[in-house]
Amino acid sequence: MTHPKEIQKTDEELVVMTLDDPAVFGILMERYESRMLLYIKRISSVTSEEAEDILQEGFLKAYQNLNNFDRKLQFSSWLYRIIHNETISYWRKKKVRPQGNMAQVDDEFFERIMDSHDLIKELDGEYLRDAIGDVLAEMDERYREILILKYIEEKSYDEISAILKKPSGTVATHINRAKKQFRELCKKRDFNL
Repeated sequence: MTHPKEIQKTDEELVVMTLDDPAVFGILMERYESRMLLYIKRISSVTSEEAEDILQEGFLKAYQNLNNFDRKLQFSSWLYRIIHNETISYWRKKKVRPQGNMAQVDDEFFERIMDSHDLIKELDGEYLRDAIGDVLAEMDERYREILILKYIEEKSYDEISAILKKPSGTVATHINRAKKQFRELCKKRDFNL
């Protein structure tokens, strides 16, 4: 049985507690459910039901592999990696290339872009949100995913490195290339971001 004080614990403390009491894993699932569902939808073109299936498979794999969790890592990065792999596995099983459901460009991401670029005077907000989603959907898959991790999921370079299993230098290079591709696609659409 979980107690309210367990909710105050860090992810890593909850992992240790889950090894003794499997019910504690439910707290971790609640903590990450909505964030992971959005992540799955952002990097793929799956329906909500498919995203939930992928998420459940990911949570199941995470639970089954808790003994292998390296406590030097952040639990969130480890979980993102599992969810990332589950999403890739789903694509392979379905033999579809992800298109990115960029309708998932949320208000917070949109506001960050609006704050950093005084575009509200130039474009209607709804139109801009859709346009950004279209640009992200057009991007090369690896660049789209890395932009989502960096700017929507707000992950650090080290976390992205752990999630994608790529060296930090490669992550930095891919982020720069992704930003360049994003800008080029925006210019092609006559946006000046």
